[in-house]
Amino acid sequence: MVKIGLDAMGGDFAPEAAVKGAVMAAEAVGEDSRIVLFGDRDRIIGLLADEGCDASRFDIVPTTEVIEMGDHPAKAFQQKSDSSITVGFGYLAKGAIDGFASAGSTGAMMVGSMYAVKPIEGVIRPTIATSIPTVAGTPVLILDIGLNVDCKPEVLEQYALIGSIYAESVSGVANPRVALLNIGEEATKGNAQSKAAYELMRQSGEAGRYNFVGNVEASHIFTGKVADVVVCDGFVGNTMLKISEGFYYINRKMGLGNDFWAGMNYELAGGTPVLGVNAPVTIGHGKSTPLAIKNMILSTENTIRTGLVERLKTAFSR
Repeated sequence: MVKIGLDAMGGDFAPEAAVKGAVMAAEAVGEDSRIVLFGDRDRIIGLLADEGCDASRFDIVPTTEVIEMGDHPAKAFQQKSDSSITVGFGYLAKGAIDGFASAGSTGAMMVGSMYAVKPIEGVIRPTIATSIPTVAGTPVLILDIGLNVDCKPEVLEQYALIGSIYAESVSGVANPRVALLNIGEEATKGNAQSKAAYELMRQSGEAGRYNFVGNVEASHIFTGKVADVVVCDGFVGNTMLKISEGFYYINRKMGLGNDFWAGMNYELAGGTPVLGVNAPVTIGHGKSTPLAIKNMILSTENTIRTGLVERLKTAFSR
């Protein structure tokens, strides 16, 4: 039995959006999967009744507190010991659930990731990633997208390995092409950070750790012709992600659209995986809709089933 934990109290529209999304996901998860809801039991049961859904289809873990967006993440994680996020991570750490997802406090989710389930041994810094569409029809994984705004070259080199394993395991890309985001394709381009990272990634590529294809310019990412995984620090990655989101909303307001632009919709991705920690964790957008919650749950289920965490542990144990 695969158990997927969901923070039912997390997000701007919780618990309504979270519960509705869970009901939608219950129709799509595997027959041997079970969604575990953490939160106000009475409100959850009432909302399930409103949806015409039998509460017995879910496991419900009652909690009495909520970590709000304005709370200090670390203090709230400790002080609000009966919050949906803290209790959820407690279940994850002891193996009572196989993965945990929330559209609530990103800071609290990272505190739980770092101190409850902890980074995989050998990982310098965990990362967060997202897939973006390309005109070729195959998505590109970008990491980091905002967790670590300053990264040493050694950290970027590890992101390359983490991203390669994710693309192969979760996205099903054979021998994924890994590139370093830079201002030019030549090995001599870039700042001191990117030049040093390039050299480390080149060495790892030659050693067969992953398929390093060199530098990629931002203008080539959306073609899908250069890389399947693009590595950058969180400052650059988050900037690029928000530019893409901005173009998506502008196109939507102008009434323009196609499959490529539709792929920019955050609701379809559902959430951002935290990569490099000892259990599957997914962080959703604070404004997540029921559709986004549904896809966040499905994404977490996929990460669990593909055994990504174990593959990362194996890679870093070497």
